[in-house]
Amino acid sequence: MSGRSASAGRSAKAAPGTPRPRINLGAWLSRPLASFHLVVTIATLLTLLGLVMVLSASGVVEYAGGGSAYSLFIQQGMFALLGAVLFYLALRIPLRRLRQASFPIFAVSVFLLILVLIPGIGSQVLGARRWLVLGPISVQPSEIVKVTLIIWGAHLLASRRADRAGLKELLVPLLPASLLVCALIVVQPNLSTTVAVGLIVAGLLWFGGLPVRLFVTIAVSGLVTAGVLAMSAGYRSDRVRSFLDPSSDHMGDNYQARQALYSLADGGIWGRGLGQSRAKWSYLPNAHNDFIFAIIGEELGFLGCALVLGLFALFVYTGLRIASRSADPFLRLLTASATTWITGQALINIAYVVGLLPVTGLQLPLVSAGGSSLAITLLMFGIIANAARHEPEAVSALRNGQDGRVSRLLRLPTPEMYAPARAARSGLRAAPARRELSAGDRRGGGSGRRGGSEPAPRRSIDSDSARRRAADSGRRESRSTSSWRSTRAWEPNYPMKHARERGNSR
Repeated sequence: MSGRSASAGRSAKAAPGTPRPRINLGAWLSRPLASFHLVVTIATLLTLLGLVMVLSASGVVEYAGGGSAYSLFIQQGMFALLGAVLFYLALRIPLRRLRQASFPIFAVSVFLLILVLIPGIGSQVLGARRWLVLGPISVQPSEIVKVTLIIWGAHLLASRRADRAGLKELLVPLLPASLLVCALIVVQPNLSTTVAVGLIVAGLLWFGGLPVRLFVTIAVSGLVTAGVLAMSAGYRSDRVRSFLDPSSDHMGDNYQARQALYSLADGGIWGRGLGQSRAKWSYLPNAHNDFIFAIIGEELGFLGCALVLGLFALFVYTGLRIASRSADPFLRLLTASATTWITGQALINIAYVVGLLPVTGLQLPLVSAGGSSLAITLLMFGIIANAARHEPEAVSALRNGQDGRVSRLLRLPTPEMYAPARAARSGLRAAPARRELSAGDRRGGGSGRRGGSEPAPRRSIDSDSARRRAADSGRRESRSTSSWRSTRAWEPNYPMKHARERGNSR
């Protein structure tokens, strides 16, 4: 009986005219591993698009120079393979190990920034000393320090926010270390990468819960400093002047920006076709690097540009989704700051190609030619994908065997559920947790004892009054900070079974 009914069901399903089931986007996004699949898809599509456009934009110039038309494409492909390996390693690394190694790897990257400035060690190209040549590979330490600063800054702020540190503890040593990194990069000179580091610091401080007034003060100071630096060097001040007066010097400082606009206009809606660009025939300098978005607009048209913008918009949604769904404060800060950096750099590149900003030299992430930038950005995407697998729902699904094809194919380890007790045992806290004083303690002068002799009772994190006091302390710390960036947002969003997990005994 059951067999006949199943057969009848299959025949009814296969009958012609039966409407096919619609794909429910909301249901797919509600899956536990949707964020992970989105990150992998975005990274793959942007990398493949970048390889195709680098081949199209660089082949003519390389062949005209007497070399192979595929030389730059092969080099970019090798770094893409290296980036894929780094992406895979970032997926496998335990987050506990990553946090423990955050400061050592940041210190090593700063040391590399110092090494690159030493004559004979750092390689100088076109007046800039930015590269370390290691055999057949040249590496930019300024690209490495972006990732290490995000990891260390997220670990530092997450640890100190968990300890309810004051404003000074939040800014020191993160802000002085960031200023040191910016100074070392400016000396190279490399103002564009300095702007990228500024985006990282801004993301860390904003999502770290810095008061809005102080955040605005620091942001305005950074913009003023960037403006002074932009006008301090001859070639940078020429770019600013040409941006402010686009009609002047068409064959000089305004030549590159004007040719980029011609390329975009020539592409129209549908584009001239892949490989059919005219600007890449030595009309547009750095067509394969800084201005590759103009070549995309010329060959693939407005639709190609919309595809690139759509992928980065989807990345913004995915990165902030991972940050909001993560239980670990470290992952919240890391993913939100990394999303700010990558998206901000992309928007700056596109803005100066279309004439909305002065030319800065920032590359289009994963698309522009540049081996170090491609590999390091893929490493960051791998860390974000690792964070996506640590969402509470994703961890539960993976532990129940719902790992999916990608995880089984890559043989990825099962992530661990976030536990504050494990973080405390691993020594990830920056300082001992501060105990709140009761009202009687404050009236008694803050001695930490009730009446000067009896110790104040410890509070339970599960009680409603404790949560209210935590929220009140967050509001006192920053009245102008919105609720989603307050202290309460750093508490785990799932109940704890034992108060000992927060350092409190029953």
